[in-house]
Amino acid sequence: MDEHKLPHPLISFIPVLVLIALLVVIIMLFGSDALTGGSQIALLMGTAVCILIAMTAYRVTWKTFERQMEKTMGGIFITLLILFTVGMLAGSWMISGVVPTLIYYGVQLLSPRFFLVSACVICSIVSLLSGSSWTTIATLGVALLGVGHALGIDDAWTAGAIISGAYFGDKMSPLSDTTILASSTMGVDIFEHIRYMMHTTVPALTITLIIFTVAGLGHGSGAELHIDQYTHGLEKTFNISLWTLLVPLVTGILIARRVPSVMVLFVSSVLAGIVALILQPHILCRIADDATLTTAAALTKGLAITYYGATAVDTGFASLNDLVSTGGMAGMLNTVWLIICAMCFGAAMMASGMIHSITRVIVRWVRTRFSMVSSTVATGLFMNIATGDQFISIVLTGNMFREVYDKQGYEQRLLSRTTEDSVTVTSVLVPWNTCGMTQATVLGVPTLTYLPYCFFNLLCPVMSLIVAAIGWRIKHKDTTDTTAESSQDEA
Repeated sequence: MDEHKLPHPLISFIPVLVLIALLVVIIMLFGSDALTGGSQIALLMGTAVCILIAMTAYRVTWKTFERQMEKTMGGIFITLLILFTVGMLAGSWMISGVVPTLIYYGVQLLSPRFFLVSACVICSIVSLLSGSSWTTIATLGVALLGVGHALGIDDAWTAGAIISGAYFGDKMSPLSDTTILASSTMGVDIFEHIRYMMHTTVPALTITLIIFTVAGLGHGSGAELHIDQYTHGLEKTFNISLWTLLVPLVTGILIARRVPSVMVLFVSSVLAGIVALILQPHILCRIADDATLTTAAALTKGLAITYYGATAVDTGFASLNDLVSTGGMAGMLNTVWLIICAMCFGAAMMASGMIHSITRVIVRWVRTRFSMVSSTVATGLFMNIATGDQFISIVLTGNMFREVYDKQGYEQRLLSRTTEDSVTVTSVLVPWNTCGMTQATVLGVPTLTYLPYCFFNLLCPVMSLIVAAIGWRIKHKDTTDTTAESSQDEA
């Protein structure tokens, strides 16, 4: 869209304000069920308002919106495929006994007092090696949530520890798609980008681990009762066997060999299905629930349901029943629906020029180093909210500020780091963002419930602002004297 035809910034904010107002109403009315349809309607209404304003007041053609939506939807195809394979994996890992076995031994090995910090560290390492927060949360994260539940730890705290660790690894791994995207968009060497991110990321993680350590010291009372109930219920229901751990072992090997996420998740699901046929045939027959079928047919039907549909297993304990129930691929449909609606809103905002209009206002505020970095952080957060996708947000934020950082004489690695600090880690905190929707669905904990406990994700943007304010390791392209640079900003 031509610069002179861009909508006025105040007009551009109207669809965003409408969306936020509708989402507030939906959350008040539906609570944790807001993602089952209400939020989707709010996103479509926001999209309609955007299109109506653009077509009537600025003569933007419908064809322009169609082209942008086709482009945007094409970019999320793999994301949707990953979601369906995550649904398969969640169901098969549970029914095969992989997750029950991990929970069974995990509750006996991990101390309740140090569980939160341990979960955060474990997820950090696995995500760092795999480069994928989604894969880490969908596999190890689900198991750790079960362990935490058995230890009597609030699911919101556990989810916060899991997400904090997983997104640290995702942000700092050279295998991460967001890390590669952020560095390549800004033209920065990926390892230089990662080294520079350590100045904000390591302090954020350190504070996060201290918080989880201190918070964990208050847990532990009554944990023995939970442990006994869970181990007894799991032993009675599942065939607990160390052989089931071959599935996560093979999954780990595939991740280490840098096999694409979709392939890893699919192969892991198939292997878990084979293990279920061998070790848990009684559960598969119970899921099939059809006495007219032969044993082979019942096993086949039970496994198919495990992959695509909801399963419920009676363990004798209500809280444990909730934990071992799964939704399969069908359980991801609300999330898929929500992602599509969110992408429609983001595409409409881009096609209308409203996003560009808003960010141009933000860019005008840039006068000093701190205002430049804070404007980048604000834009990154706004993009996550407005577009509903971290990949789009990274690209848009980076492209909008490249020239600004260049004119101010700062290295592009400062822009790439600030973009990751403000976009990659906060995407999971937005309920209608692809990351927020996915992790809430996978963990079974609403986004707004775990948000206050994702300390790493909350601290990264703050740390980026603090480092910008003091000027630590921030240099102009033509000098290595940080003090001189700081003096210039003050002037």
